[in-house]
Amino acid sequence: MSTPLALVGVVLALLVGAALGYLFRRQQAKHRLESVEALSQKMVDDARREAETLKKEALLQAKDQLIQMKLEAEAEGKERRQELTQWEKRLDKKEESLDRKSANLESREQEYARRDAELNSRRQQIDQQKAEYDRLLAEQKNTLERIASMTQDQAKAELMSSMESQARHESAKTLMRIEAETKEESQKKAQEILALACKRYAGDYAVEKTVSVVALPNEEMKGRIIGREGRNIRAIEAATGIDLIIDDTPEAVIVSGFNPLRREVARRSLERLISDGRIHPARIEEIVKKVEAEVEASVKEAGEQATFDVGVHGIHPEIIKLIGRLKYRSSYAQNVLVHSLEVAFLCGIMASELGLNPKHAKRAGLLHDIGKAVDHEIEGPHALIGADLAKRHGEKPHIINAIAAHHEDVAPESVLAVLVQASDALSGARPGARREMLESYVKRLEDLERIATDHQGVANAYAIQAGRELRIVLEAEKTSDEQALLLSHDVARKIEQELMYPGQIKVTVIRETRAVDYAK
Repeated sequence: MSTPLALVGVVLALLVGAALGYLFRRQQAKHRLESVEALSQKMVDDARREAETLKKEALLQAKDQLIQMKLEAEAEGKERRQELTQWEKRLDKKEESLDRKSANLESREQEYARRDAELNSRRQQIDQQKAEYDRLLAEQKNTLERIASMTQDQAKAELMSSMESQARHESAKTLMRIEAETKEESQKKAQEILALACKRYAGDYAVEKTVSVVALPNEEMKGRIIGREGRNIRAIEAATGIDLIIDDTPEAVIVSGFNPLRREVARRSLERLISDGRIHPARIEEIVKKVEAEVEASVKEAGEQATFDVGVHGIHPEIIKLIGRLKYRSSYAQNVLVHSLEVAFLCGIMASELGLNPKHAKRAGLLHDIGKAVDHEIEGPHALIGADLAKRHGEKPHIINAIAAHHEDVAPESVLAVLVQASDALSGARPGARREMLESYVKRLEDLERIATDHQGVANAYAIQAGRELRIVLEAEKTSDEQALLLSHDVARKIEQELMYPGQIKVTVIRETRAVDYAK
């Protein structure tokens, strides 16, 4: 019985605890509700007070804005009134000036009317005088025709003929004077341009030969080069197309040939064979092939370097190879590649001075001698050969004409062609550019002076500027200016007939009379 009672007691205790907990939580919820209502009432009151404050501030700001707008409106109205006052003053002044101008116009109209009347009267008097003059002129014409026995038209024709003849004579004299002045000025300008080109460009030059010498380490090497029964030397000559001269020259072999490219291949091949020590026909052919490939590469490199130095682009690769081959080509002992570079730079300088395109001038100067790279393989003048090659590889017509005309094989068609001619002559004819023996040089100078002194009236003759100019001094008492002119032509023609010389020779004839006195 004790267990059920205990359970009942526990249940009752739990019920009592639950009832007490419920009452306690209810009381707490009531208190919380009351505090929330009080807080919300307080927030509402605060919001009302803040709204009233904001309302007052807004009213104050609105009043301030109204006052400010009123002040601005008053200031603007004041400015408008001032402007209207100024406009009224201006209008008053304009009205006064218009009144004055209208008064002046009225007075001027009256003056013009008076002058018109005077002009009309004067016009009538002039018409009367003109009629009188016409009558007198007709009488004079009749009198003159009767005295001269010719009509007015005949006299007019004779006068026109006389005036036309006189005008032609005067125009001929003027044309001669202008032609002389133009020739003198153009000559001075050309001399200035050539002098400037020479001054701004000073290029190196190289003297080439038709033989090359290869040094040997000892005399025994000559026998090894010749080989048994001469088979080695024959193999070298057959592979390179160059002659080897082995004579009594100590420790040296001479490589001889007119083709400088083949001669260079033979020289390099022989040097490698000597340094390698293995000299037999198979080895010779192998070395020659390698050296030929190296020389071809160096030729292409030389052509590319030349175009880079000159600053021209877009040249066909085959033309570049031909330019590089000029490195191993000589003309009158002058290296053709160096000569072509020099001509290109001189052309560019002179073209700049004349206002032409310097790039086109440099291109024509660099390519003008490309025919010499193949003139031993193709018959014909190297200028025409070079022009044909340039045409085949896409060069422009004015460049082709400049190449073909630089030795006057064809007529020049542009100023560029004339510039290439001048630069080519300047590069080849300047002192030191081409090798010349001292004896032949002195002999040419003596021949120049002899040709001049053979003529009558010559006092002295001097070959100057390395034989590029011949100055002749005449005896003024025995000659005249006309004879001096004829003498210059005669001497020039005689030099052309009797002498061989590079470039051109200028013949200057000097005739002067001096009168000297002293004041004591």
